[in-house]
Amino acid sequence: MPVLFSVLVIALSIGALIDAIVISENRVRYLPKVAWVILIVLVPLLGSVFWFALGRDYQRAPAPWREYTDKGAPPASAPVRPRDTRSTEQQLADLDLEIEEWRLRAEIEKRKRDHRDGSAG
Repeated sequence: MPVLFSVLVIALSIGALIDAIVISENRVRYLPKVAWVILIVLVPLLGSVFWFALGRDYQRAPAPWREYTDKGAPPASAPVRPRDTRSTEQQLADLDLEIEEWRLRAEIEKRKRDHRDGSAG
């Protein structure tokens, strides 16, 4: 029986410690996040129980898109970017083509300047 109790305390402490470390700072109550972590490490059973009972805010965090309006749609001023459905290989190939095009345009401009400078003199 004492072994089972020890295993349960360790499991509770590890769960509380992971939860306290991962949770965002704005969902921690009464003490700073670091203080809760130290409390859980130093006093595993009580620290874990207090963390789950008092230190954690259980209110559901609002979804990021719900911050804009009640209906959940982004405001009209927010730009809506189209979703890119191309594969990574296609995107890379398109970028390579753009880079090659920029390089060729720069070379054409250089040749035009060189031709202008050569014919003027």
